[in-house]
Amino acid sequence: MGVSRLDVFYRRLLLTKLFIGGWGKPEDLKRIFEFRKIIGDREKCRSLVPKDYPVYINKTEEHADCKIHDGFFISPLEHLVPGILPPEAVKARFQFIVPKRWQKDRPVCIHLAGTGDHYFWRRRTLMARPMVKEAGMASLLLENPYYGYRKPKDQLRSSLKNVSDLFVMGGALILESTVLLRWLEREGYWPLGMTGISMGGYMASLAVTNWPKPIPLIPCLSWSTASSVFTTADSFKMGPEFAKNVDSSEHLLVLSGDDRATVGLNSKAGGEAEAGRGLFIGGGLEGGSARVDQLLSSVNSSGMSLDTLPRSLLANNTLLGKKTDFAKCYRPSLHRESISFMKGVMDECTHMANFSVPVDTSLIIVVQAKEDAYIPRTGVLSLQEIWPGCEVRYLNGGHISAYLFKQNVFRQAIYDTFDRFCLKYPNLH
Repeated sequence: MGVSRLDVFYRRLLLTKLFIGGWGKPEDLKRIFEFRKIIGDREKCRSLVPKDYPVYINKTEEHADCKIHDGFFISPLEHLVPGILPPEAVKARFQFIVPKRWQKDRPVCIHLAGTGDHYFWRRRTLMARPMVKEAGMASLLLENPYYGYRKPKDQLRSSLKNVSDLFVMGGALILESTVLLRWLEREGYWPLGMTGISMGGYMASLAVTNWPKPIPLIPCLSWSTASSVFTTADSFKMGPEFAKNVDSSEHLLVLSGDDRATVGLNSKAGGEAEAGRGLFIGGGLEGGSARVDQLLSSVNSSGMSLDTLPRSLLANNTLLGKKTDFAKCYRPSLHRESISFMKGVMDECTHMANFSVPVDTSLIIVVQAKEDAYIPRTGVLSLQEIWPGCEVRYLNGGHISAYLFKQNVFRQAIYDTFDRFCLKYPNLH
């Protein structure tokens, strides 16, 4: 199966603008790593968000077929990891689109935003309003941290400034989704489910891993880890001959199946660091914390972009705190090793295998595009391997064309998953 040229172009355009500020503060990354160990374990999270966590509605609009409520609450992440969110993102905002007449029960689906989906218009127009008409289903649209009203003043459009911003966004959305699910339960809505497209589908998946009950989940155009999006080049486009010559290409970002060293991070998804190779040698995050600190400090001070990680480190003559000579130390594999570190960090914080398995995986319908070149699926664990029992549906076309023209397929998957839930758990409310 080929890949979409539109996807390849869009992906290159997007990735060149991301993370221009570097990794973020090393102390923030360490706090995120520690918090990931808690939030990745559903049992440890049972008491993180109180059942009566306050949620407020501050505006209501009447429409012919629905009511649109605007609401807000304070992100629990601000209480649990103080100061990790930018000030603009502390207040979580949402829009709740409720049908005036329910067809059956009072179903609500929470939609998380995809890349570049600021405010609520896109999800409201393409998904929520049609769902009111087609199925009498309500939708709750949560705004992502770093987007819309929650965007930092110094951030350019959707381009997250630091790598750490992506991890903070995920942690915040997991907790904020829990707040909303509990609020909807208190208000008597049932059944409840979660969905999202592209990054929104991935974030919805993360949120459901933390929910202690069976729940419908419909992730569209997303997969098992964010690492492949940010550390995989277009080798799939160039053919197998290009992949054979990976060692001679200093610009290659792709990692083969045997090259998944986490370079100092101990991760179930990524494996253990290989002794003797990479920028670090030895143990996991705790055992190699001093070396992690050194590299993160070096990377952060360099102000590098993802595309130039090794060159930025070496151009500043700083590698693990030692003065080096660029001409003597640069070798083609250094870029590869640096990206391996990036993959390890990404997998530690974003790989679904590092989070709890949803309570009932039969309530998951994944929708994928056959020619998706934006979310690479090769070389990483599939969702079927991580979540046995989930269903994967494939549609023709690429990531961008599916996002633009296949919203009806996504909505049908939502209806099917909710129907499946109602048949299996008719009394679970």
